Amino acid sequence: MPDKKKADPFRPSQPEIPGVAPRALVPETVPASPAEIPEVIPQRKNSQLIIASVAAALVVGAAFAWWTHISSSRNSLRDAAASAPDSGEVTGAAQPAAVLANGPGEIATTEELSKPWSSKQFVYRNALTGVSVPALVVRLPGGKYWGFSLREPYGKCDMELVTDLQKLQSDYKFRAAHPMVGDPCDRSVFDLTRYTTAPGGLVRGEIEQGPAIRPPVAIEISTRGDKVLAERME
Repeated sequence: MPDKKKADPFRPSQPEIPGVAPRALVPETVPASPAEIPEVIPQRKNSQLIIASVAAALVVGAAFAWWTHISSSRNSLRDAAASAPDSGEVTGAAQPAAVLANGPGEIATTEELSKPWSSKQFVYRNALTGVSVPALVVRLPGGKYWGFSLREPYGKCDMELVTDLQKLQSDYKFRAAHPMVGDPCDRSVFDLTRYTTAPGGLVRGEIEQGPAIRPPVAIEISTRGDKVLAERME
């Protein structure tokens, strides 16, 4: 007698229906044990943590670079402000150079030249040569006005009215009791309070020191009301 398989109490037998072949039993899928599940989730979490760490490092680096740039700019501005001389004036755009008056014609007012040794620079255009030269008008002690070309005769150097007597002594090695006209190129010194001879006659500017050939070229000055006019050059 053939052996009969022992019945499984948890798996009931399939009923036998005449004319119908018995259906093969599909084996049940047994859940895998935890040890058999691949570590997918932890690896994914590790990748996310790495990406987040890199992003955070980039953000921190960018913030640090920005803060370093701002701090450097502030320090540079502070150092520049500290090194700049304190003149008490608000600095801004460069001030345009003063526009000089042109002669012949009005070059100043008597109010501008109200004090002895006060002066004003202007530009004089020689009608004969068509050449414009820098010039100066000076109010001398006693109220007289004297004008002259700042360009040295027979040269290209520009002279100056030296009102600082210490500068006159240090730069020109000349002692004086009042301002003098100086030629910074050859250190000649001229005295406007004294006359001397020139090709055009007597002119102010006796040569007190240096190799100068003649006094500064004179420009005739006149007044009309409160206007000071440059008339003609010798």
